Amino acid sequence: MPHAPVAKHEPSPWAIEFRGVGRTLPSEDGPKSILTGVSGRLARGRVLTLIGPSGAGKSTLLSLCNLLQTPDMGEVFIWGREVRTWLLAELRRRVGLVMQQPVMLPGTVADNLAVPSRLHGRPQPDGYRLLQQVGLDPSLLQRPAAELSGGQKQRVALARILSNEPDILLVDEGTSGLDRESAEIMERHVRRLVASRSLTVVWVTHDLEQARRMGDETWLMDKGRVVEQGITEAFFEAPQTEIAKRFLRAGLRADRRTLAPGEEDES
Repeated sequence: MPHAPVAKHEPSPWAIEFRGVGRTLPSEDGPKSILTGVSGRLARGRVLTLIGPSGAGKSTLLSLCNLLQTPDMGEVFIWGREVRTWLLAELRRRVGLVMQQPVMLPGTVADNLAVPSRLHGRPQPDGYRLLQQVGLDPSLLQRPAAELSGGQKQRVALARILSNEPDILLVDEGTSGLDRESAEIMERHVRRLVASRSLTVVWVTHDLEQARRMGDETWLMDKGRVVEQGITEAFFEAPQTEIAKRFLRAGLRADRRTLAPGEEDES
């Protein structure tokens, strides 16, 4: 039977909503709290950037949105439905995940793009259109995926996710292994998809400038909690908490230390 289309008119205005979410993992010293009391929500067509120190719980929070992990406390809602009530295959079709290291499967670029459709019993995607969506030359379709550059692999991985026509895109440090030019190409194409398809995006990044460029809203996480959340420009211009002020000052100092020799700091 052909795959039945999924209605795009959702009962909830919130693409994602967290209500008092907690997550605990075992450790040698006993249970370790990874997330505590996380609450917040994100509307359709918005980009949320998640920032914070390593170990703050950002990737864990992201993973709850498509059930790579499950919350121990509280609830996560996708389009008004608690995440554990979704059929897993349908949830992961609609909530795509871009990882830090793209995985290319054996075969050509076209073979890689066809994998999600085969898994979900859908018609083979238009590889030409998918590559155009992420700014790659369609002539790459018959090229072995293993031969691509890092930036090309990351964009093929994004195109593969887009073949499922997701409503929500999760990006977990998706450009951290790329040079700046490749990272900004990825950013531009994701932003274009947000504008053209009202795609909702949650983007985890350690790059504060990227968080500022990409985010409509920004949440700062620390020790498993969201310590400040707000409109991105307001967050960066006038953080409200001492934790946020210290974090941004430390990030600015780190940026200055990594400037190339002879490059001026214009901040």
